[in-house]
Amino acid sequence: MTTSYSVSATSAPGGAGELSVFGSSIRFDGASERDGVHPGPAELLCGALAACLLKNVERFASILPFRYSAASVRVDAVRDEKPPRFSRFHYELRLITPEPQARVSLLHKNLRKFGTVSGTLQLAAELDGDILVVESLDD
Repeated sequence: MTTSYSVSATSAPGGAGELSVFGSSIRFDGASERDGVHPGPAELLCGALAACLLKNVERFASILPFRYSAASVRVDAVRDEKPPRFSRFHYELRLITPEPQARVSLLHKNLRKFGTVSGTLQLAAELDGDILVVESLDD
């Protein structure tokens, strides 16, 4: 079985870009130099990893089951210059959960094993991360 995905994007001279999918639009920076306002391709790729992790927290909450009341994630990437490529992605996933550490570890194992974006990225670059159990996402 396969699943297909499709997005459309446009850009104008100067780099103003817009990505469209399911009737939603995301403006992005397609300029040769970063504009510092809109996400560029690198930030969108990090965002795809973040969304993958959070989507799978929700998915495994029902499969395992796993209780949580909130989740957030930060993704950092390292880009090499020659050749230009991402060499490392690191994430810090923060959860508010009453689950014991063994269950958190099981969730983490499943996130790493079954995430589509994370699975693809770990074939191309180093991918590592941590899950922190917190009382508040502001911690």
